[in-house]
Amino acid sequence: MIMPRDNIDILIIGAGIVGVAAAAILAESGRKVLVVDRQGICEGTSSGNAGALAFSDILPMASKGVLAKVPGWLMDPLGPFTIRPSYLPKLLPWLYRFWRASSADMLEHTVRAQGAMMRLAEPEMLGLMQRAGLGRMVREDGSLELYESEDELNASLSGWNARRAAGIAFEHLRGSQLRECQPGLSPRFIAGTFVPGWKTVSDPKHVGEGLWNYAQRNGAIFYQGEVASISAGEQGAIAHFADGRTINAAKIVVAAGAWSHHLAQNLGDRIPLETERGYNTTLPVGAFDLKRQLIFSGHGFVVTPLETGVRVGGAVELGGLKLPPNYKRAEIMLSKAEQFMPGLQSKGGRQWMGYRPSTPDSLPVIGTSRLTDNVLYAFGHGHLGLTQSGVTARLISDLIGGHASSISIDPYSPKRFRS
Repeated sequence: MIMPRDNIDILIIGAGIVGVAAAAILAESGRKVLVVDRQGICEGTSSGNAGALAFSDILPMASKGVLAKVPGWLMDPLGPFTIRPSYLPKLLPWLYRFWRASSADMLEHTVRAQGAMMRLAEPEMLGLMQRAGLGRMVREDGSLELYESEDELNASLSGWNARRAAGIAFEHLRGSQLRECQPGLSPRFIAGTFVPGWKTVSDPKHVGEGLWNYAQRNGAIFYQGEVASISAGEQGAIAHFADGRTINAAKIVVAAGAWSHHLAQNLGDRIPLETERGYNTTLPVGAFDLKRQLIFSGHGFVVTPLETGVRVGGAVELGGLKLPPNYKRAEIMLSKAEQFMPGLQSKGGRQWMGYRPSTPDSLPVIGTSRLTDNVLYAFGHGHLGLTQSGVTARLISDLIGGHASSISIDPYSPKRFRS
C-alpha cells in the first residue's frame, strides 16, 4: 500500500503481539491508528512463543546469588541459561543491573509490581480476546511443573510461597495424582505442581492475527516498512524510515520488541534491554497426548499443546541480535523431551528461534520519552509479551487519553534506568 503521510493520530512501531493489542484497544476507542513493521503481523517472536497466558508468573529471572552462576553459563553452550563468551563484554553493563535486581529489596519490589500488573493483565487480555471474537482460542487446562528430586521441589518452595502470598492457587501432586494429571511421563519425575489458573492459547500467531483483524475492523491500517529513527516534532513526533521517507504523527508508540531500545536512544533514553534468544521445535499434531502445558523448570523448557502441533521450547541464550542461531539448543530440548515423555513422536518438527526483549529487573518499559510526551514506550516484556500485551495496551491507551490507570505505572517507567 502507499505509505500514509497525513492525519496520523497514533503510529505504532512494531506489529508483534504488544503492538497489535495496542492497535486493537486504541482503534476500538475511535483512534486513527497506523501500525508499521519491517516484516508483517506477528511474524517475529510473537509467532513462535510457547503460547502461555502466564498470569501467575510473577517471579523475575534475577534471584539471590545469580551472578555466581555466570561461569557455568559461559562454560555450557547448550545449558538452559547460557551466555555466548564472545558476547560477554557487551553484556557486562546489563549483568551488573541484573545483579542489582537480585537484591532482597529489589526482588520484593519486582514481585509486587509484577503481581499488580498480572491482576490487571488477566481481565484485560481475556476481555480483549472476547471482544475480538477469539474466546475459543483460550485453553484453561492449567500447567504442571515437574521435579526429579525432593531437593528440586524444596528449592522451588520459596517461589511458591511468594505466589501464595499473591493469591495464586496451586497444588503439589505426587503418585497417582501426578500420573492422572499427565499420563505417560517418565517415572524419574517424583512430584509436580499444578496451577489451575494457568492458561494457554491454541496458537500464538493465530491470536495475533485475530487481534489484528479486530483492530482492522475498527479502522487500524498496516504499512510494511523499517523505521530507522524517531524524533520530536513541533506538534507530535516523526518516524524516519530506512528508505528516507518520514511520517508525522500526534503520538508514536514504540513496541518494536528487542529492537526498541535503538529507537529510544534517538530520544536520549538509554534503556538496558537485552535479547533472550529462545528456541523451539514444533512437532506435528498428535505427537503426544498432552493434557496441558508441562514445565521442566530444571531444564529450562516447556512443552505446549497447540492446535498446530506440540511445541517443545524455551531456554535462555543471551547473545544479542546479530549472532547466528545455534539450533543445537532446540535439538537438546527435543532430546530431553523424548526422555521425559516416552512415546513422544519426535520426527517432522519445525525449528525456530525468537528474540525476547528483556530488562534486568524483568519488568516491562511502559511510559513516555524523556524528550517528549508524544513518544511512548511499550516493550521489554521478556517471556511475558503475550500475557501482558492486553494490560500494556490498556496502560498505553490511558496515557494517551490522559486517564488515570488502574495501577501505578511508576515501576515500569523508563525513568527507573536513569540513575
